[in-house]
Amino acid sequence: MTEFLRLLTSVLTITLQAGTSLTYATLGEIYTERSGILNLGLEGMMLMGAVTAFATTYYTDLPWLGVLVAIIVGAAMAAIHAFLSVTMRANQVVSGLSITLFGGGLASFLGQRLGPEAHSGRLAGLVAERFRPILIPFLSEVPVLGALFRQDILTYLMYLLIPLAWYYMYKTRNGLNLRAVGEAPRTADAMGIDVIKTRYLYTIFGGMLTGLGGAHLSLAYAPGWTENITGGRGWIVIALVIFSMWNPARAILGAILFGGINAVQFRLQTAGARIPASYLNMLPYLLTIVVLVVMTWWESLSHLVGAPAALGQAYMREDK
Repeated sequence: MTEFLRLLTSVLTITLQAGTSLTYATLGEIYTERSGILNLGLEGMMLMGAVTAFATTYYTDLPWLGVLVAIIVGAAMAAIHAFLSVTMRANQVVSGLSITLFGGGLASFLGQRLGPEAHSGRLAGLVAERFRPILIPFLSEVPVLGALFRQDILTYLMYLLIPLAWYYMYKTRNGLNLRAVGEAPRTADAMGIDVIKTRYLYTIFGGMLTGLGGAHLSLAYAPGWTENITGGRGWIVIALVIFSMWNPARAILGAILFGGINAVQFRLQTAGARIPASYLNMLPYLLTIVVLVVMTWWESLSHLVGAPAALGQAYMREDK
């Protein structure tokens, strides 16, 4: 029984580590979509966040500066998407996909000299030292639940961000304005809410969190830089937003679900399972598709709150 609890605690620890970057990006996309803007550029933004965070840390020995740069880069890329989608009223799907292609290509170019074959173990040691798991005395020793208290500092910050994000969206006037813009921008405009400013603000805020999610990948979860380090996580985030029904409080549930499957498949591989590795790697994405189908079916039956009514729709005041 003791061995089973240790195994469960270990799996949950890895699950939370794998889910942290997803949670940051999911929270960011929820806020972006709540304003009525669909951003499909998350994969490129996470890649750029990861490579810039790692590169900054590599050349400055300052991991927190790397995190800050990743946030700024995410905000800048989101600002481009906001300009195209809000000001230029471009197709949001096309704009988002362009950001993904641009970010993926630029990250690959910037990371050419940062791969495992290019850098020494110095940086890996530095990052592991700065963002290594911080064990909370006594709490980290509790079976199973102790996994919550064996995480790096960015995961602990995530614990604080989730309730704050929920409270802001549902318990503050600004959160009410945000939801109003995503549901009925014309009505919100008539009530004196600046729709354009709101969409810019929350699209950029979403980009900041997405960049932070990328930074967690390269500075904490898997210190270092490898080609396509995100492994499609940006696309998984789109599914997790739907799974969470655009509610920040549910974002962590989807991230844990994906992270848990990720942790299990790694465990199976290290245990020497005879299942081909390609099939194990496919499990998280297959589960995501199943969850999306189930959630869509459940939503249609229970009439739960779905996507913001104005999601993906351009708006300008002169259209009134």
